[in-house]
Amino acid sequence: MLSTHKAIHCARRSTRTVIAPFIALWWQTSVRADAPLNYFLHADGPAATPTMRLGWALTALVVAVAVIVSVLLVGAMVRKRPPPTERDAAHVQGEGGGMHWVWIGTGISSVALFAALAYMLVTLESVASPHREPGLAIAVTAYDWWWKVEYVGSPAVTTANEIHIPVGEPVKIELRSADVIHAFWVPRLAGKTQTIPGVVNEQWIQADRAGVYRGQCSQFCGAQHAHMAFEVIAEPRAQFDAWYAAQAKPNAPDASVSDGHELFLDRCAGCHTVRGSEANGAQAPDLTHLNSRRLIAAGTLPNTASNQLDWIQHAQRIKPDSMMPSIALSAEDAAALAAYLRTLQ
Repeated sequence: MLSTHKAIHCARRSTRTVIAPFIALWWQTSVRADAPLNYFLHADGPAATPTMRLGWALTALVVAVAVIVSVLLVGAMVRKRPPPTERDAAHVQGEGGGMHWVWIGTGISSVALFAALAYMLVTLESVASPHREPGLAIAVTAYDWWWKVEYVGSPAVTTANEIHIPVGEPVKIELRSADVIHAFWVPRLAGKTQTIPGVVNEQWIQADRAGVYRGQCSQFCGAQHAHMAFEVIAEPRAQFDAWYAAQAKPNAPDASVSDGHELFLDRCAGCHTVRGSEANGAQAPDLTHLNSRRLIAAGTLPNTASNQLDWIQHAQRIKPDSMMPSIALSAEDAAALAAYLRTLQ
């Protein structure tokens, strides 16, 4: 008996251990409007609002079906009946018997499913293209595990893991993949679209109000799939134009950080680009204006000087299996490199 009670106690404790994180996550997304996983409950653009409404409609349909089935099941269990006879079975199968409830249920289900299908097709059509031609085009290429962002225009601008757009204007997104299948998803602005190697997919987004909108890869793509995030920053047109003009400028050389610059060229330039210098790597984020970004490592860390050095020295601890190696630095080299990185404004 003691061992039985102990087993029950352990099972309950194990259940609590498994369920508790999900309860905490549900509570967080329910009480905080800005919670990272609260996206699907809200929409802030015309490409996302129809999808959100469709989601709520399908949820209501599923809940209604579940309630009806549950009520009928409970009613059938509670209702007392004598054991069935052969005559009862023949009556159920005959005309006017119990089978008419099956036909009624099938008819209602067919109508509901057809209506849901029609609603989904209407929604797909409504978000297929914006109501006016986008004035801005952005090419986004997914890598393991970060996002390259290229503004198609003159002058061209390249950044990483951060997309700036003007408020109230549709923006065309061209999606590519450099390695495996990923999925580009900004839930509050649009539905998800896959990035497939060798294929260019298109999507459009539009933000009706200024703010920072979290995006995420939603297609499992490897060990660091969960750490492949990005941000869409919507701002008034004047602020966007000022940001764009600043991003188009190359980095100005600074003789006071020449040691850090040389160290960067020696250790980092094979993968990273800094426009205005000899660093022209193409396999990692463009760092020309590194310090203008809010986050680093595809949304993994806040962009601070200490986190930059921590990422450089312990990348494989922070983001195992990523293409960024952990680089050993002496205290002197770390200080010189940090001084250089601070100039990447």
